[in-house]
Amino acid sequence: MKKCKCVYFKTDAGRIPVEDFINSLDDRTQQKYFEVVGLLEDYGKRLPAPHSKHLEDEIYELRFTGIEGRVRVLYFFYHAGKAVFTNGLVKKKGPVPRNEIKTAKERMKVYLKRQTKKRVL
Repeated sequence: MKKCKCVYFKTDAGRIPVEDFINSLDDRTQQKYFEVVGLLEDYGKRLPAPHSKHLEDEIYELRFTGIEGRVRVLYFFYHAGKAVFTNGLVKKKGPVPRNEIKTAKERMKVYLKRQTKKRVL
């Protein structure tokens, strides 16, 4: 039984940035992505390094290596049972770029605001 449900952030325009990013990757890299997502579904917040890493605040990165290089998918947890994927990148060197973390935080705020609206309605 899965412990964590993984979902994609959707923009107001209907785009799904992480899905677009994953579709741009090589087939073998996509396979690795789905393997690591399966681990996240099984372990949730308890998924250890090297597969996952807490970056800052409530933002985490899903980590794996593909043909393109070091692939990262940023996400946050919504309640205990849901991980929301916000954006993805191929990391060149050093830490995850600040603008990528900022994008993840902005999308998290949008997502949380939408969830609040749903509850009020």
